[in-house]
Amino acid sequence: MTTSLSSTEPRTDEEIQAELKASGEIPRHIAIIMDGNGRWARKHGKRRVAGHRQGVESVRDITEACAQLGVEYLTLYTFSTENWQRPKEEVSALMQLLVHTIRREARTLQKNNIRLTVIGEVTRLPEVCYRELMEAIHLTRNNTRMTLNLALSYSGRQEILYAVRSLAEDVRAGRVAPEQIDEHLFEQYLFTKDMPDPDLLIRTSGEYRISNFLLWQLAYTEIYITEQYWPEFRRNELYEAIRDYQRRERRFGRVTGE
Repeated sequence: MTTSLSSTEPRTDEEIQAELKASGEIPRHIAIIMDGNGRWARKHGKRRVAGHRQGVESVRDITEACAQLGVEYLTLYTFSTENWQRPKEEVSALMQLLVHTIRREARTLQKNNIRLTVIGEVTRLPEVCYRELMEAIHLTRNNTRMTLNLALSYSGRQEILYAVRSLAEDVRAGRVAPEQIDEHLFEQYLFTKDMPDPDLLIRTSGEYRISNFLLWQLAYTEIYITEQYWPEFRRNELYEAIRDYQRRERRFGRVTGE
């Protein structure tokens, strides 16, 4: 893209976003494994909860940037079912932070036309967390600019097992014939039935695994790994992940040129 700015002149955020939109496809759905809050805190001599608090700032910045770029869905791996096994003090601090964040951000999401949704076994959340979450979801239910989807108390394996059980019950009840079962039908039983599969998965902190996250949905997703801890990951790092995505050729198992 041609520009009147010299290569040494800093570009504004708006100019960078315009360049990204002009240079290639913006992912319709971005999923992020937000890893490294505890290691960031240790690196800076702070308690683990300080890393989680700083991570919230990254969530705010990335959500805003995605909405500005035209991303339709942003799914954040917020709390896994395995996270319930962490020390009680840390889990309690995380739940308190979740309540505080939802209360603080719900009106901002509403103002910016962003819909909040959730996937996972959210009934396991403390009552106050569940109530605040449901209120925010209800408040933003009609928003259309972007969907912010939180994976809370989530497990990819449990999601698939839940789908299999639900489908088996419908077969037993005669609502579904076995020969009707295909990928499209099965996907209607997943938590993510109302959204497309992620185009891009970002994982922070340099770990090379997907940690039981969206196991079905990530079949053809492009994966971007960064060494940065989540509290350090802000919009400039997001832009680099999207640039990397735009340089790739997505073939979905087909030969180039088909």
